[in-house]
Amino acid sequence: MMMKMNSTTMMQDTELRHEIQSSVSKVECYICGKGLADGHSITAKTLSNAIVLFCDVHYSMQ
Repeated sequence: MMMKMNSTTMMQDTELRHEIQSSVSKVECYICGKGLADGHSITAKTLSNAIVLFCDVHYSMQ
């Protein structure tokens, strides 16, 4: 009885690579341009086609 041995090679890249993309923009009111450095709180509001930032003064007017 003769057994034939099959040889199989498996190669695997064990190094995981994660590509992360991000962007940063200044947090300021869409209307007056004031932000956290000016002592205002900033709130994001979703409009029909964008997310807009408003300060505490202008958010209540929307």
